[in-house]
Amino acid sequence: MNSKLKKILFTIVTLLIILVGFVYIKYFTNNTKIDQKEIFVKIPTGATFEEVKKIMEPFVDNMNSFEFIAKRRSYNENVKAGRFLLKKGMSAFDQVATLRKNVPVNLAFNNQERLENLCERLSAQIEPDTTQLLATFKDSIFLKQNGFTKETVFSMFLPNTYQVYWNISAEKFRTKMLDEYKKFWNPERINKAEILELTPIQVTILASIVQKETAKKSERKTVAGVYLNRLKEGMPLQADPTVIYALKYRDNDFNQIIKRVLYNDLFISSPYNTYLVTGLPPGPITMPDVDAIDAVLNAEKHNYLYFCASTEKFGYHVFAATYEQHQVNARKYSAWLNKLGTKR
Repeated sequence: MNSKLKKILFTIVTLLIILVGFVYIKYFTNNTKIDQKEIFVKIPTGATFEEVKKIMEPFVDNMNSFEFIAKRRSYNENVKAGRFLLKKGMSAFDQVATLRKNVPVNLAFNNQERLENLCERLSAQIEPDTTQLLATFKDSIFLKQNGFTKETVFSMFLPNTYQVYWNISAEKFRTKMLDEYKKFWNPERINKAEILELTPIQVTILASIVQKETAKKSERKTVAGVYLNRLKEGMPLQADPTVIYALKYRDNDFNQIIKRVLYNDLFISSPYNTYLVTGLPPGPITMPDVDAIDAVLNAEKHNYLYFCASTEKFGYHVFAATYEQHQVNARKYSAWLNKLGTKR
């Protein structure tokens, strides 16, 4: 090989090395401008590649490199909706690759008082908004097919953490919740409900009252037993939490805090007021946790018909089998509240 040919080959090899180095630096080295170690980006359903570029712009150092790789890998024609993980130091190649790996959300909810509150909580964690979720959950065909009403569909939701994709549709999320509900109400729980002559929905409604009455899990079975005794006797439940719910429902203000039920409150006209309406209210007054539901299904058997907040053991209750004894307990509690100056 003569020297001239060697020089030509050397030049070509050198140029190739430079080209490869340029390509590597441009497309396979850090192309991020984020301070955090990692960050999630959300690509909405139906987004175009131009919209993706706007979403990615705050995190991409060289948009030309990102766009070049995206087009070479046909991402611009196959945009995927979802939640994606960007890590500091990612190259343009890595950035495009990660936009094809939808990362699930650990969605959690509990202690919501009504469906509207739940939908607000959900819409902060997944793509469908509050209006879409409400419309889906209250769909008349869905309700009829699954034995729910607009008031009782709230009983379908069980407090927990669920893994779902951020861009899950409202309909698919509803199906997931229904599947979880059916899974929860296994033959054993259904049999226990039948023994109590209650449906799963009725058990959940009663459990919502039990949960509002006491935060102490150790006495929930006792409280549940009182209400079951009252139902058997045909007595009104006379549950203060249902009156509080009725007041909030009337005022359309579920943010207000009501610590004390006044005498006049007992006469509020509402299907949720169990001082005036015998039996269960039309729907749950909160989202009961599994412990409260199981407390109803495994309620304590006793002869108590009344209970009142304890003045000696904060957060607990004292129970009575007779109205006379209950009156003694109630007067003691009322005097204690007056002493504290609690008016509402």
